Amino acid sequence: MIGEVAVALDVGGTGMKCALVGVDGAVRYAERHPTDAGRGPDAVIETILTVAEGLAGKARADGLTPTALGIVVPGVVDEARGVAVWSANVGFRDVPLRELASARLGLPTALGHDVRAGGLAEARLGAGRNAGHVLFVAIGTGIAAAHVVAGSAATGAHGAAGELGHILVRPDGPVCGCGRPGCLEAVASASAVARRYAELTATGTAADTTGTGTTPRTGSASDDGSAAGPAPGRTMVTAAQVASRAAAGEELAAQVWRETVEALADGLATAQALYDVATIILGGGLAQAGAGLFDPLRAALRDRLTFHREPHLVPAVLGDEAGCLGAALLALDQLETP
Repeated sequence: MIGEVAVALDVGGTGMKCALVGVDGAVRYAERHPTDAGRGPDAVIETILTVAEGLAGKARADGLTPTALGIVVPGVVDEARGVAVWSANVGFRDVPLRELASARLGLPTALGHDVRAGGLAEARLGAGRNAGHVLFVAIGTGIAAAHVVAGSAATGAHGAAGELGHILVRPDGPVCGCGRPGCLEAVASASAVARRYAELTATGTAADTTGTGTTPRTGSASDDGSAAGPAPGRTMVTAAQVASRAAAGEELAAQVWRETVEALADGLATAQALYDVATIILGGGLAQAGAGLFDPLRAALRDRLTFHREPHLVPAVLGDEAGCLGAALLALDQLETP
């Protein structure tokens, strides 16, 4: 066991986080590489295999023994078959990545979903350790989740479990990337926060006074429901900057932040009704807002619960290494599975 490591790769649309991880979950070595997805899926596959091969060689050169390989990717992943079914970020469609990697490196290989892997790592090594029932929610460009029970993340019948971002929260809201209006991620993801703020500051729309926490859509949104974006010459403000401006008392920023918190509370209340978890862990860029997000969100979630037990709502602690650590856990787990 001493000296044995898993080769782990977390593949994203922009970059790959890669590591050699020991059986104790400790990172022995880490490196990062650009994905450069614009080159096409075949080139990305070759990069993944080359990087994995290089990491295995690095392990051996350092006196370590690579025993398994774990790769996680975004999109829809059939973990049982080891197939990346679909991923817009890297251009994959029905790629038998586990088979390709296993043949190239000669190592037992596990293929997983990036958010589920991140949730697995947070549940077993991070903020959800010993919680038993955990829901990990990543809030970034989109919103996705992983339901982890007793150290195992549910994949779903078709590899698409955890799409919390596509819970309907605002039927008359902006159109989501999936094509339906009002999905949670169309209202409360980091990118949605930035778009909504740009929309309001461009039009000077007054704050909603209905008490619902939502604001009627204005003519500044395009026909597909997406924000028109900032006026010419105006720089798009990030979600983190919106949070800071809201904390400083800016009216429009506070309105956008309130809408975001209300929508997130609706989504998490639905999730708690479905999963009854002990702990909800929030990760991703939006969670970096700290108390400015967690304090009002805890209160809003509490207001929505009746007989359901209130979960502990905590920030993720593993940062952007969570997916890579989860890939390593998937790789090591398969060695213990008959």
